[in-house]
Amino acid sequence: MSNAQRSSHDGDVNADQAPSLRVDQAGSSTSIPPDLHELEQEVMEEVWRHDEISVREVMETLNRRGNRDRAYTTYMTIMGRLDRKGMLARRREGKTDFYRAVHTRDDYANLRAGAAIESIVDQFGEVALAHIARQMVQLDVKHRRALERLAREA
Repeated sequence: MSNAQRSSHDGDVNADQAPSLRVDQAGSSTSIPPDLHELEQEVMEEVWRHDEISVREVMETLNRRGNRDRAYTTYMTIMGRLDRKGMLARRREGKTDFYRAVHTRDDYANLRAGAAIESIVDQFGEVALAHIARQMVQLDVKHRRALERLAREA
């Protein structure tokens, strides 16, 4: 594996990339949170379970749950990156940093899904929309109507 591939694989390329902005039809902008790497996702899942959590609490929980122990500094680095990426907000109390999620899990999923679909439609146009329409047609009527209602409310 080359250094470029290794860096990308380890999540070091653009690791601190700030979220991009999306401007909707009304002209207001929304911050699009970044895609998360595997360890970032694990950390966020734990943060979403709490109103606020320390690095040590995240480390202890994930190390207990996982099949390998990671160092405190690994979690400190990941949570610092998530803070810089706009995913976490940090509060310091003495020498301890406490973090909370900026977006709920559902808001994160909604913003990421919207950005992904927008990107695909921008890139592939009507071909992408035709694929989406085919997926919609395959849904049962109740599910399709619920999704159509959600789309109108958005």
